[in-house]
Amino acid sequence: MATQVDIPGYAAGTWVIDTARSNVSFQIRQFGVATRGRFTDFEGTIVTAENPLDSTVSTVIKTASVDTRNERRDTHLRKPELLSVEEHPTMTFTSTGIRADGGGLFVDGDLTVRGVTHPVTLTVDLDSVAGEPLERVTAHTEVSRKAFGVVGPLRVVVSDKVKVTLEIVVSKQG
Repeated sequence: MATQVDIPGYAAGTWVIDTARSNVSFQIRQFGVATRGRFTDFEGTIVTAENPLDSTVSTVIKTASVDTRNERRDTHLRKPELLSVEEHPTMTFTSTGIRADGGGLFVDGDLTVRGVTHPVTLTVDLDSVAGEPLERVTAHTEVSRKAFGVVGPLRVVVSDKVKVTLEIVVSKQG
């Protein structure tokens, strides 16, 4: 059993991502300049246990929903050498553990992109939304695109590191 942690306003239950109020975004450096994008089609569930450290998270993101505000770039990102959306229509994250460390909250889990799975750690910030049955969860991580086989033809001009930010609003079920 994990050590108990106290999170103000925390409630046990099953929570579903409110996609209209949530954002799954990324940032990568291309030609030395930050390029930002997001995924517009995703879903997920957070099951919060009595002890927050026993909770679970699972998400599914539709890779074809990539949106960088540039249709030509988005079409390129969907190709087989990058996201390969026809062969791999989804990417997933499934938590393997939640831990508190040094005043921070972290969600460890398995991220699968292009059929390749690697462990990642999300750094989490929690804010209660006063007076409403909603919770806001902000998390971020950094991953290697090459580790997941997202290489493409422009290896030199695009950085390996991708910053991922999740701004999630969930509503409690039942």
